[in-house]
Amino acid sequence: MSKHQAEPVGGPIIFNRFTKFLVMFLGLWVLILLYRFLTGIGTVSGLTDGYPWGIWIAFDVVTGTALACGGYAIAILAYILNKGKYHPLVRPALLTSALGYSMAALAIIIDVGRWWGIWRIPLGGFPDMGSYNWNSALLEVALCVMAYVGVLWIELGPAFLEKWEATSKSSALVGFARFGLKFYDKALIWIIALGVLLPTMHQSSLGTLMLIAGWKLHPLWSTGWIPLLFLISCVGMGYAVVVWESAVSSKVFNRRREDSMLISLSGAMVVVLGLYLLLRFADIIISGKFGLMFTSGFLSFMFWLEIALFAIPMVMLMRAKDRANFGTIFKASMLIMLAGALYRFDAYIVAFNPGRNWSYFPTTLEILITLGTVAFEVFLYIVIVKRYPILSGTRAAQAAH
Repeated sequence: MSKHQAEPVGGPIIFNRFTKFLVMFLGLWVLILLYRFLTGIGTVSGLTDGYPWGIWIAFDVVTGTALACGGYAIAILAYILNKGKYHPLVRPALLTSALGYSMAALAIIIDVGRWWGIWRIPLGGFPDMGSYNWNSALLEVALCVMAYVGVLWIELGPAFLEKWEATSKSSALVGFARFGLKFYDKALIWIIALGVLLPTMHQSSLGTLMLIAGWKLHPLWSTGWIPLLFLISCVGMGYAVVVWESAVSSKVFNRRREDSMLISLSGAMVVVLGLYLLLRFADIIISGKFGLMFTSGFLSFMFWLEIALFAIPMVMLMRAKDRANFGTIFKASMLIMLAGALYRFDAYIVAFNPGRNWSYFPTTLEILITLGTVAFEVFLYIVIVKRYPILSGTRAAQAAH
């Protein structure tokens, strides 16, 4: 087998204390979700009319989908810029993206007060057909996210088809898998194109949403450039997550890392981070907000913390010899993910002020629901990589011989 051939990890699903804890915690999570859906959103959250969204949106959706942009970022590198050079990283990145976006879709359902009517969104507002508000940025986000969840799982389809073709005892399923793989040979380029278009649209629109906030959002974050800043930073976060996921999965599942490919990715991180910082400061200076960087109290501190978290990994990765050190790349990737997450939290919660007498802090149940959503994503990742050909490379023990 080629060292780049994807294969199932194999082994039991519940294989250590961590996965046992995941299963027990997910049981608690399901009970809390039942309580939320049966008793209403007000019984479990700290949301108010002043703060209509909290960590379920700021983290699970806005930050979560940005962290799930590894598939988007790698698709750009592998299929558009580098003609398949990073191909072994594509399936793990797509799986992380598919799970991340699926969990974001679940978080939206949890966050909507009248969740039982959310099915009307993809059906044009049925039964009142054609009732879409086409001027709504939130509508564009909702439709694009729904579509992108489907596209991601379709992009990941060959992994499932290969497994069924190789191991299924049903001739009908084997025939379906072979037909599906032939279909992918012809249609994958169009699926990939759609997979690049959709996140480009909705990641920028997640920034557009905060333009609606107007004066409620602090001027250091309120800018007409915020859609572009959201888009650029999500690409950087996507690259960083690919490095992080590769490092962790190789350690946990005893696989050899794709170091040469990950080192090549780090050069792209420098470009993306530099472009983000250039646009961030250019916007502030052109808009006459220079003084606010130093006179906004706690928000000035948060602004400079953001900048530091973006700038430090860029400096760490500027020299080729530093990029050749995987430890440096891993540390830089952690900082990039933290930087992008903080920027989104600041824009959606910390720098958002709806007026006097409004405050927000997540309740214990809100936090537990968010942690449960992350735990569910991790558990599904473990199940899928153990049963389907997602991770490439030989086992580390075999590679040593």
